[in-house]
Amino acid sequence: MGGNMSKMMKQVQKMQSDMAKMQEELAKRTLESTAGGGAVKVVANGKQEIVSIEIQPEAVDPEDVEMLQDLILSAVNDALKQAQDMANQEMNKITGGMNIPGLF
Repeated sequence: MGGNMSKMMKQVQKMQSDMAKMQEELAKRTLESTAGGGAVKVVANGKQEIVSIEIQPEAVDPEDVEMLQDLILSAVNDALKQAQDMANQEMNKITGGMNIPGLF
């Protein structure tokens, strides 16, 4: 039984190392989402952080601020969802699809 435990611990350590490397890699990857036909562009990284927001001048209408807010919200939510999906896919490659609570 001791040999199996040792083997399992080595596998867990390798998985932890692979996960740390993947998290570093994900931080470097970016995903882009647009809304309003490109009027608003949001870029997120694989750590699910927004790294930039671009708003085209024609999207800024002082008479309709709510529309701009909706476009930004839509693009941000989509970019974060894409980042989360990418992170989940990459982590599944490492964990073999095991559900490990608290990874993200």
